[in-house]
Amino acid sequence: MDGIEPVVLNLATALGCGLLIGAERERRKGRGAAREPAGIRTFAVASLGGALAVLTGGSWLLVAAVLIVGALATAAYWRTHETDPGITTEIALVVTVMLGGLAVEARLIAAGLSVAVAILLALKGPLHRFVGQVLTEDEMRDALVFGAATLILLPLLPDRAMGPYDALNLHSIWLVVIVVMAVGAAGHAAVRVVGPRFGLPMAGFASGFISSTATIAAFGVRAAKTPALLHPAAAGAVLSSVATIAQMSLMLAATSPATLQVMAIPLLAAGAGAVIYGLVFALPTLRGKVVQEPSAGRAFSLVTAIIFAATVAIITIGAAALREQFGQNGIIAAAVLGGLADAHAAAVSVAALVAAGNAAPSEAVLPILAGLSTNTVSKMIFAVWSGSPRYALAVVPGLLLILGAAWSAALLMGLLGT
Repeated sequence: MDGIEPVVLNLATALGCGLLIGAERERRKGRGAAREPAGIRTFAVASLGGALAVLTGGSWLLVAAVLIVGALATAAYWRTHETDPGITTEIALVVTVMLGGLAVEARLIAAGLSVAVAILLALKGPLHRFVGQVLTEDEMRDALVFGAATLILLPLLPDRAMGPYDALNLHSIWLVVIVVMAVGAAGHAAVRVVGPRFGLPMAGFASGFISSTATIAAFGVRAAKTPALLHPAAAGAVLSSVATIAQMSLMLAATSPATLQVMAIPLLAAGAGAVIYGLVFALPTLRGKVVQEPSAGRAFSLVTAIIFAATVAIITIGAAALREQFGQNGIIAAAVLGGLADAHAAAVSVAALVAAGNAAPSEAVLPILAGLSTNTVSKMIFAVWSGSPRYALAVVPGLLLILGAAWSAALLMGLLGT
């Protein structure tokens, strides 16, 4: 590769981009007078033309080439629009010219984008079916809300410490909202994609991204109504805690990577305990008959995400105030109280103190584990309250195993001695 002139590599990349996109269009081109106006040769030449335009005349000649190809594509569209009103091929042709020009300056980016364009073109049928038949109106609105929250609001929020005790960072708090919505949407998508085919265990794992405590309660009610579902319901309930650990890890990564690094081994141990215990109940049921198909519903709840973020903010201020008055013991007390409502909120509030420089990463281990402990107590109460005694006897040992694995890993790693 070192002996090849860069210009040759750039031209080869441009040619490859055109051939890749053109090959996909050639398969859909058709035959006869009603065929599409551009195929593999046209796209390859157009991409090379964009590269040559940049090499010989710079960006202005590339603009001229794009305009010329755009005009030709427009003329071709008017020739065939009565039989095929779509303009995908014409747009793709113009984009291919631009990708050819980009290959001269950044051939790796151009190559990657050409693959992305070819994939989009090839997935015409699945994408149309997904948007038109699979995606619901509520899910579409949720996607728009998520896009606005991520691309519009997040960049506008200040990324600095402010508020009482300098404990709040609006950018970080809103990032928590985004993470909550994202993991909720991921869980919702998993339920939609997996479906009831794998029974309650997989549905429980996916639903745990929305709320593990709610999942445990809902599966308890289901097991009480249908005793035959005891084992799969218990498996789903315990596997929902895997989602709890994964979600906590994501939120710690978004708030304070240093805290996640310290908590990595205890969280891995807790997740492994949940997987092992859940599989004990899940494996015999994976081939079971479908009982109930999950409904579509909403991908996530914006209100829930905002309430969660507000809870994080309140706990963060409370933890900072308690730390100001009582030191490390104050942080632990705040995490214990916060964990009764939500383990994630307690963990993120402690991580926010670390991110703001108000606590060391090593000081976050004990409060996070304390919050996880009180949250486990809440889950056990819901398991007993919502389900049958047999359901509680199946789920509670798993929850205790998860908690014990986290504490044992922290003790073995010497994380509680600071």
